[in-house]
Amino acid sequence: MHDDVYQMYLEEVKRIPACTNEEERMLLKKHQEGDPSARQRLLEGMLHFVVELSGGYKNRGLPMGDLIQEANMALLLALEQYKEGDFKSQVRALAEERMEDALQMQKQEKQAAEEVAARVNVLKDISQMMAEELGREATVEELAAKMKMTPEEIKDIMKVTLDAMSVSPEVRM
Repeated sequence: MHDDVYQMYLEEVKRIPACTNEEERMLLKKHQEGDPSARQRLLEGMLHFVVELSGGYKNRGLPMGDLIQEANMALLLALEQYKEGDFKSQVRALAEERMEDALQMQKQEKQAAEEVAARVNVLKDISQMMAEELGREATVEELAAKMKMTPEEIKDIMKVTLDAMSVSPEVRM
């Protein structure tokens, strides 16, 4: 699905002529004077540049559509903040910052999910071990003491497990 949307976007961008350096300077000047058509043409004419910037982050953990979205937001922000100087450098700096931040966030989310999965697995193993030792299911309090956690933390892990089971198509209750 992501690839289809990305390909459609690329096809649309190919139809829009890129801004030349001279046109870019002229459009920036008109934009600063308040010309909305200059703003629109500048945004559209810079889409090729945005796609190029995004391509440098390909295969680093985020779909191209997400990377392009971050670069597009950087383009909009750069245009709103623009006073003077090299516009493309300003767009590049903002786009790189936004894409790096998005990649970092993706990495942190993945690590958090892995930590939760590890806790679920440990809880499952300890629960089974305690059930064998006790001859019954361990209570939340007993599991918390064994895992050196609070009962609330154990309940949270159990909730994650139940939530995962309720959305899994293979699990039948």
